[in-house]
Amino acid sequence: METIKGKNVKITDAFWSGKMKTVHDKVIPYQWEALNDRLPDTEPSYAIANFKTAAAITSGELDQSKAKAEFHGCVFQDSDLAKWIEASAFSLNWHPDEKLEKTIDDVIDLVCAAQQPDGYLDTYFIINGLDKRFTNIADAHEMYCLGHFLEAACAYYHATGKDKLLNALIKYVDLIDQTFGEEEGKLKGYPGHEVLEMALMKLYEITKDPKHLKLAAYFINQRGQSPNYFAEEKNKYKNKYYWEESLFQYGYYQAHKPVREQKEAVGHAVRAVYLYSGMADVARVTGDESLKKACHTLWNDVVRRQMYVTGSIGSSTYGEAFTFDYDLPNEEIYGETCAAIGLVFFAMRMLKMYTNGVYADVMEKALYNGIISGISLDGTKFFYVNPLAVKPKAVKKDQRLIHVEPRRQKWFACACCPPNLARMMTSLGEYIYTTEGNTVYQNLFIGSDMKTEVNGKEITLHVTTSYPWEETVSVRVESMEDAAFEYAFRVPGWCRGMTVKKNGMEVSYHADNGYGYLEDPVKNGDEITLVFEMPVTFVKANPKVRQDIGKTAVMKGPVVYCLEEDDNGEELQMIHLAGKKDIHEEFVPDLLGGIVRITMTAEEEYGPADDGLYYDCSQVRRRERKLTFIPYYAWANRNEGEMTVWVND
Repeated sequence: METIKGKNVKITDAFWSGKMKTVHDKVIPYQWEALNDRLPDTEPSYAIANFKTAAAITSGELDQSKAKAEFHGCVFQDSDLAKWIEASAFSLNWHPDEKLEKTIDDVIDLVCAAQQPDGYLDTYFIINGLDKRFTNIADAHEMYCLGHFLEAACAYYHATGKDKLLNALIKYVDLIDQTFGEEEGKLKGYPGHEVLEMALMKLYEITKDPKHLKLAAYFINQRGQSPNYFAEEKNKYKNKYYWEESLFQYGYYQAHKPVREQKEAVGHAVRAVYLYSGMADVARVTGDESLKKACHTLWNDVVRRQMYVTGSIGSSTYGEAFTFDYDLPNEEIYGETCAAIGLVFFAMRMLKMYTNGVYADVMEKALYNGIISGISLDGTKFFYVNPLAVKPKAVKKDQRLIHVEPRRQKWFACACCPPNLARMMTSLGEYIYTTEGNTVYQNLFIGSDMKTEVNGKEITLHVTTSYPWEETVSVRVESMEDAAFEYAFRVPGWCRGMTVKKNGMEVSYHADNGYGYLEDPVKNGDEITLVFEMPVTFVKANPKVRQDIGKTAVMKGPVVYCLEEDDNGEELQMIHLAGKKDIHEEFVPDLLGGIVRITMTAEEEYGPADDGLYYDCSQVRRRERKLTFIPYYAWANRNEGEMTVWVND
């Protein structure tokens, strides 16, 4: 399968186009202010300031031996700027903006001015001393920052054709290639925080230089080999080992064993899915069957045993990590926004390797739930952690929940999630469609206009829909010279029935691995209508998930719902869905940006008259209770209060 680049997809539907406009109009400018330390009452970013200092050192304007140049922020602070450039580049595909493009060009000039003569580019070591570079690749994030800048350079090249940043990063990649590898005299290391692997594959897509593919494959194949490079590096340079007392040890970096021997997702969740994404890219391009098998094994462990109903992953705050199969706490969850984004990266790459709707199902689940929950409706506040249950009193008084916020924050000292959200949303067009041979696949049901070529002839699809609130998706076909092609659509895993019409007449289709294929080719002027059954549904977790036993979640289509205090009052843990009735759904355009609100009558359990702590089961009392459910992604956009996804049966 091949993706269709962002320039060829224009998103038009009400749900996503509004969110993307918010990213362009508010989020990108807001984050630019943050990167320049101009947001009041927030932690400074220092990202631009660090590059200005590094550029002054590189030019000789600042004599590092005499001046006290200081680096500020996290060791990976450069990556925040890289992700901002990438998000901005993607936004130019569908929203040309001369002022924004000029700002990007100017900041690229600054970035390139900081680059060393040999290609090295990392402000932390340029400012603190180049003699320390590549002495702590486990934790110093040099190759992580390179990976994000390389992805930004590729995105900007595709959007504008400009290659200044791309050429600068190729020079840095050349340095990495000269430094790391199997050859004698090279370091046998690999990135501590993965992302460079899939970035190199994006570069290879542009350059077709086998050196770039070889380097990506080397990093994947070398990871976890014995002797463990990170352990040797720690001992040689006396680096601090943060995970000395941990249960996962070098599994934190997915470096505990070679990737083909890894059967369970372990360690830092973002690092893990970034690694798996790079593995899938290399496996697909090289045809490496053993690597494909490893990807498949790890995919199944993540989505079948360690993924939340919202598409969030990484259940533990310690190490921002996976724990063990079926361990999915709701209040104590970490569920980093970046991890859900990384899961979409992995899913898309698995989809390109294997045509199977389960991968697009996971993309959809994460996009409509665990990703956009990370940003407020106005685009100015963010969640790093995405809980499935919150009681503000507990958050403020229970040290175990110190990582959870009941309200989104303006910014973070470690601000990886906000720019990651922006680049995910501005690149959304590249996830909707894929092509293979004579077939065009509809992976996501997002209103859009798409242009591509099939057998050398240009075709256009015009997709209109009110999805996810309504069940109808309409597709109008335009093609040169009446060129015929095969149209395939995902049959969502949540859907229990659907009808398909072609030019107003119901037609049959055959299903294969989660996609529906029309019996006859489509051509210019054809109109296809997909109608999904989309009632309110009630979902159970596998009983091995001990935190959700005896509980139910509410969904409509791909959207997970929750109860929030604003609508239902306090003590949400007292609510039971037993005896639910009067189920009603209604689109409310002026509520939370326009949502389908679900109401029903259920029950509330209440205690003895004396409010004693314990009482006999015969004294259990319940009364009817009106409930209002809103989409999970929209919670915490009103007042601070309780929230829960899973409700007692």
